[in-house]
Amino acid sequence: MDRDSLLNFFLGLGVGAAVGLLLAPKPGVETRGLIADKAGEGREYLVARGAELREDAEVLVERGKEALGRQRENLAEALDAGRQAYREKVDALRSEPPYPSEGV
Repeated sequence: MDRDSLLNFFLGLGVGAAVGLLLAPKPGVETRGLIADKAGEGREYLVARGAELREDAEVLVERGKEALGRQRENLAEALDAGRQAYREKVDALRSEPPYPSEGV
């Protein structure tokens, strides 16, 4: 069951419970009390779920920062290796004679 289906299930459950309470043969004071209790439970659930989602998002952001740091280090190492290879090639070319001798 995916997240949207679960949310729709709980939404339908809440609406069904509210309608059932409104149509139940109880005095208005009791019915309003039950509705208030259920609304409080729903609010508590949403607050708890929001906190969980916030924590999950913080973990994902931290993982992203760590991955970005690793990629930055890899890029710096690759640039250093490229610079070193360039310097070595330039030094090798400078040490060669300008024109090859052709058996003069």
